[in-house]
Amino acid sequence: MHISEGVLSPSVLVTGAALTAAGCGIGLKKLDYDRVPQVAILTSAFFVASLIHVPIGPSNVHLVLNGLMGLLLGWPAFPAILIALFLQALLFQFGGITTLGVNTFNMAFPAIICFYLFGYAVKGRNNLISNGAAFACGFFAILLGSLMVAISLAFTGDPFVGIAKVVVIAHLPVMIIEGLITLFSAGFLKKLKPELLEVVHAKR
Repeated sequence: MHISEGVLSPSVLVTGAALTAAGCGIGLKKLDYDRVPQVAILTSAFFVASLIHVPIGPSNVHLVLNGLMGLLLGWPAFPAILIALFLQALLFQFGGITTLGVNTFNMAFPAIICFYLFGYAVKGRNNLISNGAAFACGFFAILLGSLMVAISLAFTGDPFVGIAKVVVIAHLPVMIIEGLITLFSAGFLKKLKPELLEVVHAKR
């Protein structure tokens, strides 16, 4: 869901940068030093997962894992996603430096929303509810992210409205795949390292 350079209007770029700066500030404030290795691992997973992408006009389709990052990190997902996107823009020219703020916000803010919506349910003892919440976390993180990309393009001008609609539709398969990835990852962690979920939600 990277938006390329030279597409967005200055007002959208400035707004995205300001919102991302605020999100990163909150994320760094809430980040405990003992969780830095966890953040680094998830940043690496995000970096690798989104390397394989299919271009769609000024944007593209790829795995994101922002739902899983939000579930495990909470607000620190903001600086984690920012670092991964910066390295991708620097090393592979995915997205860009000027669009870094918008791209980060479009992926990180849905992660935070899903963290609050589904986090408690995922760590619950009812397996049916927990699995459903984990799937919804991955699914809706991509849905919200694609909608935010579409809104960013739509606010830039009428020529991008049609592309904005295509971006949302093209991400439907990714929503299902990410839902399944988050479902299996959360289930695995609940059995192997349940404290990863407990610690995050105890320190909101």
